Amino acid sequence: MRIKFSKYQGTGNDFIMLDNMDNAFDSLSIEHVKFLCDRKFGVGADGLIKLSSSMELDFELEYYNSDGTQSFCGNGGRCSVAFANQLKISGTNTKFTAIDGAHEATIVNGIISVGMLPVERIEVANGDYILDTGSPHYIKLVESQNELDILKFGRKIRYSEQFKDAGINVNLMLVKGPDEIQVSTYERGVENETLSCGTGVTACALAYKFLMQQKAGTKITIHTKGGVLSVSSNSFVENKGFENIWLSGPAKHVFDGIIEI
Repeated sequence: MRIKFSKYQGTGNDFIMLDNMDNAFDSLSIEHVKFLCDRKFGVGADGLIKLSSSMELDFELEYYNSDGTQSFCGNGGRCSVAFANQLKISGTNTKFTAIDGAHEATIVNGIISVGMLPVERIEVANGDYILDTGSPHYIKLVESQNELDILKFGRKIRYSEQFKDAGINVNLMLVKGPDEIQVSTYERGVENETLSCGTGVTACALAYKFLMQQKAGTKITIHTKGGVLSVSSNSFVENKGFENIWLSGPAKHVFDGIIEI
């Protein structure tokens, strides 16, 4: 199979993008996904995304982690909006569907914002936070960057009895100042630390707002190893949930290529 692809990254979270509007890659297997994402033998990426046609919206996003498992990916969603705009599938305002449902998105001055689905519940467990922002996340608040090793701690939680079957993403969150946090993430499916995770920074921003009991509106700035993102939302604290959530940041085209598999 001859595959024409584009490579995109959103704050260091990188993806192989496939134009599947004519169903050319419907037969792509999980083994193909694993090979293409392999950084030594394939193209190399945290995940692979197929953009397909949608009956009701501008396009359908099908996201695969590098191990072939599927979920929603916030940075992948933002990169997909940039890719769809490059392909002229959609403009600066778009709607798409993904594994978790329908999303809106905008492009303004190079910043791509994706509307995330409402989060109805934040679970507090031994001072840590568990919530789902399209993918499940475990968040631990730390007091310094060096308090815990994200790889060791991430694997400990991800492969614990509670989470080993379904898996969970694990985040360390450091409060840097008012409405400003730093986040590192261990991603299930990649089974490693990634430079940035869109659903992860969203989860951490909401956990921060929950911790600070912010009831509406405030934009949270999030620093990752790959760059800076922001999350805004309106909350309904009495129900321990959030709505009108937007993840914003840059998404960059890296290169195009062709590979035979």
